[in-house]
Amino acid sequence: MKSMFQILATLACALALTACGGGGDDDTTPTTVTEPQFTKVDLTVGTGIEAIGGDVVTVAYTGWLYDSTKTDAKGTQFDQATATSPFTFQLGKGVVIQGWDQGVLGMKVGGKRRLIVPSTLAYGKAEQTTASGVKIAANSTLVFEVEVLAIKR
Repeated sequence: MKSMFQILATLACALALTACGGGGDDDTTPTTVTEPQFTKVDLTVGTGIEAIGGDVVTVAYTGWLYDSTKTDAKGTQFDQATATSPFTFQLGKGVVIQGWDQGVLGMKVGGKRRLIVPSTLAYGKAEQTTASGVKIAANSTLVFEVEVLAIKR
């Protein structure tokens, strides 16, 4: 009788473990997303002097959220300044995100450049809302196409 009880108890434990999944394939290891590296690609090389730190630079640009599934990684557009309504800033003084201070450096008037800016060189852990109401989530990689319209030394 005692051995029959041990067999039934063992069988009940085995069934209980099987029903619970017994640990199985449940992988709870967090998935790490690799952020793209900072990239600058000249689409058009301009002429004249190269922009250096301290120059006042006037640009037209478009900014998109990075989306690896889209052409040129251009996801949702979040900002734009046109040639008729440009953006002017002093290069290398921290007035803009670090990705711009690094990415616009060396450009010439008429030059166009695509920048892929990882979050560490953009807004980092801070969430942003643009003037047009688009939310830039924390740790977002950004894509910009920038055209230099003028450089003032």
